[in-house]
Amino acid sequence: MCLVYSYLSGPCDKEGFAMTIARWRPFGEIERWDPFRNIAEIQGEVNRLFNSFAGRPTAVATGSAARMWAPVLDMHETKDDLVLNFELPGVREKDVSVSITGDLLTVKGERGFDRDVTDESYRHVERVYGKFERSVQLPMPVQADKVKATYRDGMLEVTLPKADEVKPKEIKIDIV
Repeated sequence: MCLVYSYLSGPCDKEGFAMTIARWRPFGEIERWDPFRNIAEIQGEVNRLFNSFAGRPTAVATGSAARMWAPVLDMHETKDDLVLNFELPGVREKDVSVSITGDLLTVKGERGFDRDVTDESYRHVERVYGKFERSVQLPMPVQADKVKATYRDGMLEVTLPKADEVKPKEIKIDIV
């Protein structure tokens, strides 16, 4: 019976009970071994390969030592507006710019590495620093001259008023 369970839960002890594999940490609690821990790193490498085949710039191609990154985005629409929310944690307001050209909205900026720790003392870094750019094709015509952007607590909200021809209109129909 242990042979069936050992594949799923780890090796068996001498009584035939399945055991899980745990990694001993000298300065902390025992941590269960997770074979998928580095899956994000592997996916990042696969994405980098696909981007290079697709002709998209990578950090190596652009000569930048930092990894490229793009802020995540939520988009929703109200009756009168199209609203885009970008997550920009650690980015100062003065380091962000928003532009609109035709039906393409572009957010550019830079997240600086302003820590007082030298590179030699880091053991692991997951946060990405450096320049970023995110362009979004707008799904509808907007009034580009009336766009408003607000930045608070690492969130950039861009409100784009819909063009008049896109706004829903109520038409009264007389029933005879």
